[in-house]
Amino acid sequence: MHPFYSKVLPRLVLLVGISVLIGYLCLNRSYHRAPLFGQEEFSWQLRTWNRGDDAAGALNAKVDGTRLVMEFTLSGANAAPLASAALLFTDRNGKPTLRDWSSFGKISFEARCFPAGTIRFGLTTFDDKLSKPDQPLTYRAPYAYIHCNQDGGRVELDLAHLTIPQWWVDLYKLDPSDLGYSLAKVAQIEVGTSTGSRVGIPSRIEIGGIELHDRQYGYLYFLAAFLILAWWRSGSWFVKQYAEAFAHDRARTDPPLVAYQQLTLAPHREKEKSVILSLLATRYADSELDLKTVVSESGVNRNKVNDILKAEMGYTFTGYLNKLRLTEASRLLLENTSASIAEIAYSVGYKNSSYFNKLFKEEYQCTPKAFREVRKMEAREPAP
Repeated sequence: MHPFYSKVLPRLVLLVGISVLIGYLCLNRSYHRAPLFGQEEFSWQLRTWNRGDDAAGALNAKVDGTRLVMEFTLSGANAAPLASAALLFTDRNGKPTLRDWSSFGKISFEARCFPAGTIRFGLTTFDDKLSKPDQPLTYRAPYAYIHCNQDGGRVELDLAHLTIPQWWVDLYKLDPSDLGYSLAKVAQIEVGTSTGSRVGIPSRIEIGGIELHDRQYGYLYFLAAFLILAWWRSGSWFVKQYAEAFAHDRARTDPPLVAYQQLTLAPHREKEKSVILSLLATRYADSELDLKTVVSESGVNRNKVNDILKAEMGYTFTGYLNKLRLTEASRLLLENTSASIAEIAYSVGYKNSSYFNKLFKEEYQCTPKAFREVRKMEAREPAP
């Protein structure tokens, strides 16, 4: 079987390597990132807001390349000073529009704060039941709090699990559990201060490299189809090669038998052994041959017949008789290609072809028909 393994193992290693490589590439490409400022037809209006006229002094915001920059100084004159800057999505005509982000699962960006502190990052989404286009307060505004510092860091947020403020739910007398929102109608993204932001100190917030994350399942479908097809075809090839190698190996390594591989009678010193082996070698094709007949014609008792065959050949009477018949059948299958399976079964002593098929499959791990076909294919292959 060594030639079989030397033929199969390199292909198996190659298949595993290709599968791992294709799997890595497909999985990696299925995680897609879309830069916010790199999307087609993306346009916006920059807006600022602060709670109370004197909540924030010198509130300025701008978009510098792909960064949203907000500079401000919170005033202590207001009990809870808040300030924010937002990118309001617009169409080509500069009118507010809603963007469909339902295919995106996450958003990520670089956040940098001077001084360090906690900021708020959120969305504004349209609610079909409550929102009115000309009243921003009626929009749902889920958000998350983020701590950032002067060194900056990459932040990644799950778009489906932001928080709706409780005051907004109370304002519209909604059920406390009504905290959902739709990513199919996003009006803007917003960055702002929090109640923990420092008062009276010139501050700066920078949000850059904003990316939206989604999964492109086409790569996963391709990977699944590739693995199924590649391993199915390789499995079929492996089974075929194994059947050919096994049949070839068995044909070469079967133990010597009296009828074909010159298990001569002369070396058997005892007359009883010679009589039994000679009788089986010449009468195995007789479908009526059984242990009773051998006992009767050889004059050797039943137990001794089995003992002799077990000691000399390693088989019981029935096992050795089947071995003789099946070995002859394997020869006839190859040499007498015009004979049917049933004819060959009958010629070696089997009245029932189904029983013959069963015994042959147990011996050679394939049906007589498959054995014949495999050896035909092997004979057609050019010699190495």
